[in-house]
Amino acid sequence: MDEFFARSEALLGAKAMEALRTKKVIIFGVGGVGSYAAEALIRTGLTHLTIVDDDLVQPSNINRQIPATSLTIGRPKVEALKERLLTINPKACIEALCERVNEEWIKVNGLDEYDYVIDAIDSVTEKTDLILYASRVRGLKVFSSMGAALRFDPTKVTTGELMTIKGDALAKAVRARMKRLGTHPNKKIRCVYSTEQAQACETRGSLMQVTAVFALTLASLVIHDIRKQ
Repeated sequence: MDEFFARSEALLGAKAMEALRTKKVIIFGVGGVGSYAAEALIRTGLTHLTIVDDDLVQPSNINRQIPATSLTIGRPKVEALKERLLTINPKACIEALCERVNEEWIKVNGLDEYDYVIDAIDSVTEKTDLILYASRVRGLKVFSSMGAALRFDPTKVTTGELMTIKGDALAKAVRARMKRLGTHPNKKIRCVYSTEQAQACETRGSLMQVTAVFALTLASLVIHDIRKQ
């Protein structure tokens, strides 16, 4: 297995690689963003990963989602993704939860055992609930994806703090819901978003070259944070 990650260790160093083998990450949503983030982390050397999503693979997912192929249509995304990730690193500990995340799920399951949360949820309600809860867990780092759909240009993808992002409808909606609830995150939430103006489209069109860049940026935030420690 050392040979699998020799190129990662050459750049990150032995200390960071050991941390990657011990840190626990949970990803909520394994569509066009979450699935690529999961693969990037496993390919880099992460060995403890939980993936949560209640969706099944649909034909329309094939243009941008790693677990989506002509052979996996109709299967739970988390199951198909787990199988793929284990072909990359058979020794990885991957928990696949085909469950819908809501306020009750978060309260029942908790997040205390994790070091990092990657939020790739596209529902405003569930996204807000997750960010608020996770921000209150001591020692837990949260990285969140804002809107990746309706964009063409991957060079416009960047990062920013949730409460100050401009021009992103999802970030605006999350902040608006927090305002209605009369609350806010207990810590700053680093987000990946695009400065490109969203395109007009009858359906929420999206392209892999943009969603994958969102995902790889999220994975890099986790890896960089681990390396800094």
